[in-house]
Amino acid sequence: MNTKKLQNKSVAFLVTDGFEQVELTQPWDAIKDAGAKVHLVSIKTGKVKGVHHDKPGDAFDVDEIVGNVSASDYDALVLPGGVINPDALRLNDEAVDFVRDFFKQHKPVAAICHGPWTLIEAGVVEGRRMTSWPSLKTDLINAGANWVDEECVCDQGLVTSRCPDDLPAFCEKAIEEIAEGIHAEQNV
Repeated sequence: MNTKKLQNKSVAFLVTDGFEQVELTQPWDAIKDAGAKVHLVSIKTGKVKGVHHDKPGDAFDVDEIVGNVSASDYDALVLPGGVINPDALRLNDEAVDFVRDFFKQHKPVAAICHGPWTLIEAGVVEGRRMTSWPSLKTDLINAGANWVDEECVCDQGLVTSRCPDDLPAFCEKAIEEIAEGIHAEQNV
């Protein structure tokens, strides 16, 4: 139904080991089916391994290392969750800078579940209306976000959702925001 809506768009998915697999694969397939080129960007080379909550998932080939690309190379960014993945990403300066640069360039960003942890580290959540996995509520509020318990929230090109159950709404809104492109000035 979204065929070609994102033609000529390029979208980075930033992950490392321990990402919630369905939070990568479902948005990946939806965005790719909408016509975008998708790249798996990571802080490591080779393969990254997903998880199914607390069980091992599959391995996925990394397309690009975060230090070798920039936000200028892409039209949008997707941050899947899982607990281990965003916790590792927020400790990597190149990953945090990569995320922050999407906001500096006013490009759409979509983060689900624990994905907003990396956004907190990048210093881009203050004043934003957002949602996340419930355990991040206090972290987001302490970082200045207006946290709400809703299926999908969009604030100036930033799309957030709580969990895998929210993926249909998350994917639909992410595609809409990526299709719109550059957004108004954002707090960075």
